[in-house]
Amino acid sequence: MLAVCLYKGAVFLRDQPRPRRPDGFALIRLLCGGICNTDLELQRGYYNFQGTPGHEFVGEVIAADDSYWIGRRVVGEINLACAACEWCKRGWGRHCPRRTVLGIVKHPGAFREFLTLPLRNLHRVPPGISNEQAVFVEPLAAACEILDQVRIPSGAPVAVLGDGKLGLLIAQVLKSHGADVHLYGHHREKLRIADALGIDSRARKNTPAAAYDWVVDATGSSLGLTQAVKMTKPRGTVIMKSTVHGVVAIDSAPMIVNEITLVGSRCGRFEPALKLLKSGRVEVDKLISETLPLKKAPLAFRRAVQTGAMKVLLHA
Repeated sequence: MLAVCLYKGAVFLRDQPRPRRPDGFALIRLLCGGICNTDLELQRGYYNFQGTPGHEFVGEVIAADDSYWIGRRVVGEINLACAACEWCKRGWGRHCPRRTVLGIVKHPGAFREFLTLPLRNLHRVPPGISNEQAVFVEPLAAACEILDQVRIPSGAPVAVLGDGKLGLLIAQVLKSHGADVHLYGHHREKLRIADALGIDSRARKNTPAAAYDWVVDATGSSLGLTQAVKMTKPRGTVIMKSTVHGVVAIDSAPMIVNEITLVGSRCGRFEPALKLLKSGRVEVDKLISETLPLKKAPLAFRRAVQTGAMKVLLHA
């Protein structure tokens, strides 16, 4: 089978055997996958990654212990937890110390013709959601996680820093929740997408100081957290969504003096993401820049880092 591999910053293709399916796992044929900022950070050296990336995907189950799943279109949660430790018993498998992570930590990713995941990680994709839209379930779930972590009243002003794919998803999720969302970004073409989605978009060069009780950093930049803290009112909350390779330096004094709460936010539940996609309350079609075949993955990664690029998809 064809698989995409990263090694020391290079993206190349390799012919590999079809993976063995362990008990309790499904063998999944890739239908479509999406290149996200984490994949690009892995290419740059995040986690000292080598191997097959990809964790945003939709596929078809072709083999499983439970016949219910065979032939189903599925998306999959990316954390493969042990299901036995203290964290797993509390329902927090994403923090399992023995977990592997699809396409990131010790489990080959989805950018290959066939992949494996535990059946307990799978969610059926309802009719009415296209393959291209289903690719967004994982990052949309990460956006929904904010509302599981932080109580934001309806009508409250919220700043979202970053006009990329995740920032636009977060802005839509918070808007659907009833928040008064202000999206700050650098890129005119991306801010136009926000405007088309009915989101109040603003230039990041004009960010106000101490103006919001809630600020979300989705810049993907090492400077984003500093800017987010400056925009937050005393006793406000900064939700950190950026994954950046390397150490982020920040002056802690403003956070201490202003008693600002920092909330790390990562993966989320798939159920609310699937509901939002099915209802049409979150639109993702405008966030797709290009779709290329898996065999053109090196080109797709180059396109994904171009200025103004949004989601670049790979299909098998």
